[in-house]
Amino acid sequence: MANAKKPSGVEGQKEASHRLRGDVAEALSAPEARGGISETAHTLVKFHGFYEQYDRDTATVRKQRGEDKEWQFMIRVRPTGGTMTAEQYLVLDALADRYSNGTLRITTRASMQFHGVLRENVKATVAEVNHALLTTMAACGDVVRQVMASPAPVRDAAHARVLADARMLAAALMPKTRAYHEIFLDEERVAGSGEEEEPLYGATYLPRKFKIAIAHLDERGGDNSVDVLSNDLGFIAVFEKGALQGYQVCIGGGQGMTHNRADTYPRLATPIAFVGPDDLLRAAEAVVRYQRDHGDRSDRRRARLKYVVDDRGVDTVREELAVYWGGPLPAPRDLPRLRMPELLGWQPQGDGRWWLGVPVPSGRIQDTPDTALRSALREIVQRFGADPVFTPQQDVLLTNLPEEARPQVDAVLRAHGVTMAEDLTPLARWALACPALPTCGLALTEAERVRAPLVAQIEAAMARHGLGGERVSLRITGCPNGCARPYSGDIGLVGRVPGKYAIFLGGDFEGTRLSYKFLERVPEDDIGATLEPLFAAFAAQRRPGEGFGDFAHRLGPDAALALAGRGAPAAAA
Repeated sequence: MANAKKPSGVEGQKEASHRLRGDVAEALSAPEARGGISETAHTLVKFHGFYEQYDRDTATVRKQRGEDKEWQFMIRVRPTGGTMTAEQYLVLDALADRYSNGTLRITTRASMQFHGVLRENVKATVAEVNHALLTTMAACGDVVRQVMASPAPVRDAAHARVLADARMLAAALMPKTRAYHEIFLDEERVAGSGEEEEPLYGATYLPRKFKIAIAHLDERGGDNSVDVLSNDLGFIAVFEKGALQGYQVCIGGGQGMTHNRADTYPRLATPIAFVGPDDLLRAAEAVVRYQRDHGDRSDRRRARLKYVVDDRGVDTVREELAVYWGGPLPAPRDLPRLRMPELLGWQPQGDGRWWLGVPVPSGRIQDTPDTALRSALREIVQRFGADPVFTPQQDVLLTNLPEEARPQVDAVLRAHGVTMAEDLTPLARWALACPALPTCGLALTEAERVRAPLVAQIEAAMARHGLGGERVSLRITGCPNGCARPYSGDIGLVGRVPGKYAIFLGGDFEGTRLSYKFLERVPEDDIGATLEPLFAAFAAQRRPGEGFGDFAHRLGPDAALALAGRGAPAAAA
C-alpha cells in the first residue's frame, strides 16, 4: 500500500469483519432498543446495499422530549443499466407498501431506493428483492457499485453490446464473500471453510466507493446519458458501422468535495488508453486493482481515484497502471464530442415496438393528491407488460409497448394526472435533485423538497428574456458530495448552510466540462433573481449554437460576477 499514514477506523472495521459479516446479523435481529446499530455495523451494512438513517425533521423535537431518533434504513436495489422486467418492478412496487414509506425513488445512477424501512423489516426486504432475481449487494460501500450504461432501449448492435458489457462487468466485479447470502438469505456457512478469497478486493476492499459507466459513440453521435466522465472509471465504446472498435478508458472522475477543504474537488475523468473489443474486463480489473493498492486509506475524503491521478500525475499513473495491465497501455484516441440524447416521449425501439419516456420529478415514484404516478405506472406495467428502464436523469422508460397500446397508455397517464414530457419546460425536464433532507445524514439543506420552487424561480427569470424553450441542465444537491452531479451541468446548486446554496456555472449540457463556483451562500429565494442578469446577457450576446453553460464558461467568473453586480466591472463578452 502506497500510503504509509495510519489507516482510518473504517479500514480496521473492514479488516476485522470476516469478509463483511461483522455484527450485521446481530444488529438487525436484536430486539428494538434505544439507539441505532453499532458503528461497525453502520459501516458494513453499506456493502450489503443499505444505509442507517433517521428522520431529521423530527429529531430535534424528539430530543427535547427525551425520545430517541426515529431510526430507519434506506435500501438500494442495483439493476445493472437501470433495466428490469415488468414482474420485477411489480415486486418492488409491492414492497414499497409492505416495508417502505409507500414510495420508490430512482437515483442518478439508475438504481432504485426504498426509504423509511424499519430495522425489523430490512432482512425481509432484501430477501424479497433477491427472490425477484435482483440484488442490493454492492449497491453501496467501498466496492464497485452500480454499473451504468445507456438506458435507451434501442434495438441495435451498439446498445445491445453496451448493456451486455455492463452486465458482464457488474457480475465479474462483485465481491466474492458469501456474507450477504448467509445474513439475508439464510445460507449456511460451511464449517471450517475459513474466509473467502477476495482476489480483486483483498481483505479491506477498496479505499472508497468506485463508480463505473459505459457511454458510446457511433455515426449518429452516440449517448452520454451516464455522464461517463464523472465516474472513477469511464468507458466510451466506439462503434463504426455497427462494429465495436474498442473502448476509450477514462479514469479519475468524481463529483464529491468538502466545503472549505481546497484539497478536495470535483474532477472529470482523463483518457488514459484505448483498448480492444475483448479487453474491457482486463482494463477494468487493472484500474480497480490500481486504486485498491494506491488509494488513500487514511483520509476518506481524499480516498477516491481522482486524487491518486492528480497527486501522482497522469504520466506516472499511466506507467504504473501498465504493470497491472500487463504491458504498455495503448494510447487514447481523439474522439468527437459526446452528446446527451432525448429519451422522453414516444420513441421507436427499432423492432416494431415503442418506448415511452415518462418524467419523474426527483426520481420519486409516488401518489400525491394531485398526481398518482405510482398507480399509473403500476397499471401500465400490469396491463401491457411494459418492462421499465430507469435513467440517470431519474426518469422511467416504459419499454416493449406495441403500437396499438399507445393511446391507451397515454389515457392511463392522463387519467392519473401525470405530467408528460411535452408539458414540461426544458429546464424542468432536465432538472436533477438528490433526496437531501429529511433522510440523508449528510445534507446541509434541502434539494428534492425545494426542486419545484427553484425550477419555477429560474423558469420565470428565463421566460422574461425569451428563454423559456432553452435546454438548460439544472442540478441540485443538499451537500457538496454531488450525487446529482452539480459540477458538470449548466447550473449547479450545492447546499452550503440551511436555506442557502453555492451556485456553479460554466459546465456544459453534455457533461464534458467542469463548472466554476460563481457565488457562495445565496438564499434559496434569491437564486432566480441572482441568475437573471446572466440570462439577459445570454439572450443578447449568445453565439450561434451556444448553450447557457457554454456562454457562462466564455464569460468566466469575473465577468459573470460583474453582470450580477457582485464584482468589479469586466470587459463585455
